[in-house]
Amino acid sequence: MSAREVSSRELRELHAGETRLAYDAMRALRSSIGDEREFAARVDGVLRAGGYRLVGAFLPQCEQAAAVAGFRLGDSLAWGRYLYIDDLSTAPEARRQGHGGALLDWLVQEARRLGCNQLHLDSGTGPERFGAHRLYHAHGLAIHSHHFARGL
Repeated sequence: MSAREVSSRELRELHAGETRLAYDAMRALRSSIGDEREFAARVDGVLRAGGYRLVGAFLPQCEQAAAVAGFRLGDSLAWGRYLYIDDLSTAPEARRQGHGGALLDWLVQEARRLGCNQLHLDSGTGPERFGAHRLYHAHGLAIHSHHFARGL
């Protein structure tokens, strides 16, 4: 990708009805999301009602987002008001071009705008996630806890 294309990258929020534009990038992280129609129906019909929002990085002449982030706001005793990143994913062909970092910068600004005290995300620990971990550290995120889970 040329420097000109990177400089003309557009970051914008995707609203209900536009969710399908996040499908290709999101599928790279969430392979079990079903087809484009099922993905959009779940996000627009279920997740958005709980405050889930999507932001995408778009390149000129590309309908689908190169990278996307799904996030929500929360309040807790432990963290105060926070922005939680549920999903941060870049389409394989668009990796290592700065899209994920640009989205993280956008999310930090959005968190500040909304009066959040903190920004959080969880990430898998396998070797396939090491590149993502480098990105998170480079953007000021640090490992503060272990996340425990149990299937039911």
